[in-house]
Amino acid sequence: MLETGSRMPAERVCAVETATFDGSDPRRTALFLVEVLVIMSVIVELSQRFASGSRRLSFSQCASAFLSCSSDSSALSHSSKRHQGTAVRREPFAPLQNKTPQWMSADEAVKKLLKTGDKVFVHGAAMTPLTLVEAMTEHGKKAGLKKVEVCHIHTEGPALYTRPDCQGIFRSNSFFIGANCRETVNAGRGDFVPIFLSEIPLLFSQNIIKLDVALVQVTPPDEHGFCSLGSSVDCVRAALQNAKFVIGQVNKHVPRTFGDGIIHVSHFDALVESHRDLPEHAPKKRSAVEDKIGELIAHELVEDGATLQMGIGSIPDAVLASLLNHKDLGVHSEMFSDGIIPLVENGNITNSLKALQPGKIVGAFAVGTRKLFDFMHNNPFVVMADVTYTNRTHLIAMNPKVTAINSCIEVDLTGQVVADSIGTRMFSGVGGQVDFLRGAALSTDGRGKPILALASSTNKGESKIVPLLKPGGGVVTTRAHVHYIVTEYGIAYLFGKNLRQRAHALIQVSHPDHREALEKAAFERLKCMPSAD
Repeated sequence: MLETGSRMPAERVCAVETATFDGSDPRRTALFLVEVLVIMSVIVELSQRFASGSRRLSFSQCASAFLSCSSDSSALSHSSKRHQGTAVRREPFAPLQNKTPQWMSADEAVKKLLKTGDKVFVHGAAMTPLTLVEAMTEHGKKAGLKKVEVCHIHTEGPALYTRPDCQGIFRSNSFFIGANCRETVNAGRGDFVPIFLSEIPLLFSQNIIKLDVALVQVTPPDEHGFCSLGSSVDCVRAALQNAKFVIGQVNKHVPRTFGDGIIHVSHFDALVESHRDLPEHAPKKRSAVEDKIGELIAHELVEDGATLQMGIGSIPDAVLASLLNHKDLGVHSEMFSDGIIPLVENGNITNSLKALQPGKIVGAFAVGTRKLFDFMHNNPFVVMADVTYTNRTHLIAMNPKVTAINSCIEVDLTGQVVADSIGTRMFSGVGGQVDFLRGAALSTDGRGKPILALASSTNKGESKIVPLLKPGGGVVTTRAHVHYIVTEYGIAYLFGKNLRQRAHALIQVSHPDHREALEKAAFERLKCMPSAD
């Protein structure tokens, strides 16, 4: 088992020679000998642990021994480029010897490093490098580039490369669809990859998507030459590790954050100075329905000492606003927003009872206002981590009373949940909903609560609890994953219930105007009346 507070980064792997070893290349001979020594060191390390009384070694202990022994060999195989016949990944924390990045304009950087057919990763959320994106788009049009694939989660700004005049030059490939790419995806000019947020780094580390260029936004380097990825670390670390070239937009307005989002300046192939205000998302004015849902969750389901995960939207914000009387709350979440600040200032969030990273708010990215970015800046109370850590189910489950609060679009009478589309129209993405719902359900203390919340009806008065999902609606969360469904009319607990009982529970929290029709539809579908017993 992992010790409390310990971490084993999933992305750490050994470089392996793929070509046949014949001893003719001195460099490859040295690497081969290093690997042999590493294996021998692992055997010795495991033997010592076994002899010391640890008769049963878990997988994590074995892996930890391997990684601790292999780390000494990484300097010999380390490089910022892929060598022929060798799978090598950069380590952003480790300075590269004899490499100094070149400062240049955004136009010069993209002209130098971007070419037809490239796969380009773009930093997301508030860290979207808008100056670089604009320069990339202009260069693509002027230079007549073709088939440049732009990969990203949700980004900010107009996403100029998705416009019709860029068709054939650029094609967006979204791992999570933001508002600026929604029309593009649904018009067929852009693509969407259904994928759990926790697994996006695997696309890069396993070379499923071979990145040529990564465009990121960072803080100015500190006195040691280290830059911070600011408020969005998520899958960016994996992109930096695997991209052939990295271009950095250096912005003094980026908050310097602690955690995994660190890159030494020597890893950049080009640096561009551009000090722009970061995109902000002010909390929207909440409806009475959303406030009611937030109160129900906060007062009925969130316990003192709970570890919270909150998704994006007004309902999670409404929950946070209703927690000002709770004690010793913790945060381990893929994202967070301005709503946590009053709870920190009021002493409600202490993180003191967390098993992992006690005393610290843990997240992968943040969406909010300048107030949130200032709160995060140089604040050791906040740790921004790689999404393979924040969203790993068995790690989530180690924290106490894990309470995962997420929103959805539609739920059918058996508990199937649509969260990424409205019928066939793509809306967002899979994200980390299932990662955290599963982590809460498997909480090691048995007190986790996987929660999905939605208003009972749309603005047009249509029920969001439906007999059958809309044709084309994507099931993000299966009926086997669902535990709690919350609307403004109450809480439906579905875990362990059969289809007849589920239908009954869901009808009870649907809008009163639709309950009779839902009951009739349930009878037609199930061939029996829904009931509580």
